[in-house]
Amino acid sequence: MKKNNIINEWLNENNDPVIERLVKRNLAIANKVRNILDEKGLSDKDFAKMLNKTPSEISKWLSGTHNFTGKSIIKMELALEERLLHVEPVKEYVHLGLIKGTWQESVNEYTEAKYQETMPGKVG
Repeated sequence: MKKNNIINEWLNENNDPVIERLVKRNLAIANKVRNILDEKGLSDKDFAKMLNKTPSEISKWLSGTHNFTGKSIIKMELALEERLLHVEPVKEYVHLGLIKGTWQESVNEYTEAKYQETMPGKVG
C-alpha cells in the first residue's frame, strides 16, 4: 500500500513515539472497521448513511489517516454493533485514606469496619 509506505517514511523521519503509536492505533481501528464492513456486506456508502456522514468523510476515516476521537469510535461501535476497542473495566477501588502500617493491615481494618456497619444491632 503506497499510503502506508508514505506514513511509515514520515514516522521514521520524525521519530516521535507518541505520534507513531497514535498513527498505528488509527490504522488498526480503520482496518478493523473495514473488516467488519466486509463481513457484514456493507459498503462505505452504507456506513456513511449509518453515521449520517458523507462517503468522502468515511473514505478519509478508513484511510487510516484520520485522528479518531472517542466519540467517533463510539458512534462507529453503535452503528456496527461491534466493539472496536477493548478497555478493561475499572474494578471498584476504595480510598483508605492515610495508610498506617502495611496496606494489607489497612484493608483488613477497613473491611472489619464495613462489616461492623452491616451487622444489625451491633454497636461499633
